[in-house]
Amino acid sequence: MQIFKFYLLSINIITFLLFFIDKWLSKRRKIRFRIPENRLLLACVIGGSVGGVIAMQTIRHKTQRMKFKMGVPLILLLQGAMIAFALRQLVD
Repeated sequence: MQIFKFYLLSINIITFLLFFIDKWLSKRRKIRFRIPENRLLLACVIGGSVGGVIAMQTIRHKTQRMKFKMGVPLILLLQGAMIAFALRQLVD
C-alpha cells in the first residue's frame, strides 16, 4: 500500500510539472518544442489526474480544450471509482 501511495504522489507531481512546463513552453515564442497533448493525457490516465486537474485550475493551462476540460475530470472520476471499488474488495 505504501508503494501505491508513493506512486500516486509521484505521478501526480510529474503530471503537474508536465502541464507547468508545457505552459511555460507555450509562452516562449522561440521554442517550438511542446509536450504533446497525448502525453499530457497519458500522464493523467496512468494515475496523474489529480495533478492534471490541479494544474489546469492553478496555472490555467488547457482549460479551453474540450478533451482536457471534460476528459481529465472524467479520468479522475473513473480512477476514484476504481480505487473505491478496490478498497471495498479489500475490506470485504
